[in-house]
Amino acid sequence: MQMSKNNKKTTKKYTKHRGKAPAAAGIRPSKSLGQNFLIDEDIIEAIVDGSISKDTLVIEIGPGTGALTLPMAERAGRVVAVELDERVIPGLRVKTYSLGNVEIIHDDILKVDLNSLIQVNLEKYDLKEVRIVGNLPYYITTPIIMKLLESGTRASSITAMMQKEVGDRIAAEPGTKLSGAITYSVHYYADVTEITDVGRECFYPVPKVDSVVLRLDIRDECPVQVEDEDLFFRCIKAGFSQRRKTILNSLMSMGGYEKTDIARALSAAGIEPERRAESLNMEEFARLADSLRGGSN
Repeated sequence: MQMSKNNKKTTKKYTKHRGKAPAAAGIRPSKSLGQNFLIDEDIIEAIVDGSISKDTLVIEIGPGTGALTLPMAERAGRVVAVELDERVIPGLRVKTYSLGNVEIIHDDILKVDLNSLIQVNLEKYDLKEVRIVGNLPYYITTPIIMKLLESGTRASSITAMMQKEVGDRIAAEPGTKLSGAITYSVHYYADVTEITDVGRECFYPVPKVDSVVLRLDIRDECPVQVEDEDLFFRCIKAGFSQRRKTILNSLMSMGGYEKTDIARALSAAGIEPERRAESLNMEEFARLADSLRGGSN
């Protein structure tokens, strides 16, 4: 797997687990919420290590029983943990009460006004940076990540645990065999670094798949400049909607363009119509979108 020149790949493999299973505290993980509680102390240390200081506001997604919340609170200026499962809220508040720098919010992260939440906490507690950390439910990993990236938060980074198959797709280099639409979307907003692979035995209950921890460092500037950002992402989505087809044919699913229009735009962008979406790099998709936009004027 190729990584950005600015990133250092620091992958480890953990397959054993340590720690107390949450069931001992009377918490039975919810299948409907996709809960698998992290119980490996080495993984927890790998996630927390080196990215949090007393000047940091941490927004934690899905704290569960607090395995990450407590060690992060010991290092951070403040931790705001957003949890959907009301059953774990009382226990979290008891565990973190004496720390004094943890706020537990019972809400859905997809519905939270993150920008307002961050602004209030930065000003009130005089903090300098924001980092988002979470053990993401597998079934909504992509919506959560894209909400965080597209909302324009002031976060410096997003560190997320996710299903390895999804993480490998996100971390792939755009324009390579493993890349998909999510690859381009994430790399447009962030540099991607793989922190560690995580064996399924590191969770309770044990899931059927392995996981990976990625850190997305938010870019100051996007890697390509496009005239119409929405059209740029539409081209990428259409290109991968039928990835076995040529880029010419797959772009027909966008609607609003004749095949001759798409062929003309591909030619103007210097892209052979027989290529597939996975072979196009970020710059080529940007040229394609700009060519389509110019051809529609």
